[in-house]
Amino acid sequence: MPRPTVTIVIPIHNEAGFLVGAVERLTAELAAVDADCDIILAENGSTDGTAGLAADLAARRGDLTLIRLPDPDYGAAMRSGFRAAGGEWAVNFDIDYFSGEFLQQALGLAAGADIVLASKRATGSDDRRSRFRRMGTMVFNRILRWLFRSSVSDTHGMKLIRREVITSVLPLVTSTKDLLDTELVLRAERDGFRIAELPVVVEEQRDARSSYLKRVPRTLRGLVGIRFRMWQEDRR
Repeated sequence: MPRPTVTIVIPIHNEAGFLVGAVERLTAELAAVDADCDIILAENGSTDGTAGLAADLAARRGDLTLIRLPDPDYGAAMRSGFRAAGGEWAVNFDIDYFSGEFLQQALGLAAGADIVLASKRATGSDDRRSRFRRMGTMVFNRILRWLFRSSVSDTHGMKLIRREVITSVLPLVTSTKDLLDTELVLRAERDGFRIAELPVVVEEQRDARSSYLKRVPRTLRGLVGIRFRMWQEDRR
């Protein structure tokens, strides 16, 4: 049986001091995964040496591709990476949050799932973040359940996505910034794609780089906007 092909999409922004070591650690973890993997680095609006370091990695490695976007936008970078992904599956990793073990386990569920989520709230997960951040994840999930009747326990973080989901659902997703992956999961759930969840260990490798509190108003506005657009679509 042929090995599955997987494209790993990693948005990067101002990661000059972290990028090379992180890619080396990721490569070491991927060596133990039973799949043919390639990596897309989606650099977006960096103002340090990230773009140059990423270009050097891409020039030296046949399994790594660099995409460059002019403005800092995590969601837009993820969208560009997903569009460029050539594997049967696409994976969303962050440069400071990835796991070859998760990928191997997720591929083990591939026969019965179209999306496999690494859930920080699934039974068996070990979320070692601060109590404040754990509380934020819980509240966010409760809002999703209330607004969308969603049954998933987490939409942010690592996920394995079948190419057919990206082809079918991504063109409908309008969110950028922090909510592109959330809208993608919510729309896939609404459209009947099969979603599985895996428990994970979550331990931050560094302090958060953006203010959690500053993101709250933008996130709430974004979720209301997604709900309104999906409601309009359901009425047609």
